[in-house]
Amino acid sequence: MAAITLTVNGARHQVAAEADTPLLYVLRNDLELNGPRFGCGQGQCGACTVLVDGVPTRSCVTELGTLAGRQITTLEGLASQGRLHALQRAFIAEQAAQCGYCTNGMIMAAKALLETTPEPSEPEIRDALAHYLCRCGTHNRIVAAVQRAVREG
Repeated sequence: MAAITLTVNGARHQVAAEADTPLLYVLRNDLELNGPRFGCGQGQCGACTVLVDGVPTRSCVTELGTLAGRQITTLEGLASQGRLHALQRAFIAEQAAQCGYCTNGMIMAAKALLETTPEPSEPEIRDALAHYLCRCGTHNRIVAAVQRAVREG
């Protein structure tokens, strides 16, 4: 095992792990961040999504060795000064989360979308979220939550 330094939510962390260890395992087990979820373990469902340098990234298939010098943001890193991010507030207000399986991935993908497209159309929102599996079928509420976050920013 080697000591690997990661920058997560603006803080530097040193962890003892192999370079091929999936980022998700370190986030949940070592750093005790529970926003990213283990879903499929194959990078298909999106439950484990984090932002790496602002890009939605499936942490269950991203190896630690590829992350040197990169900024990793988890769901926990969106809140600022004790206040939830507009997307987090909107998901609550729109009751867009039922089981919580997809919530992390949906919010992180929406965050990345809003960084590049501050006022996305409904089709742009749906397209950005198309590759995230929601088992409960709350897609319409999720889209409404993103639209609300845009309005209330």
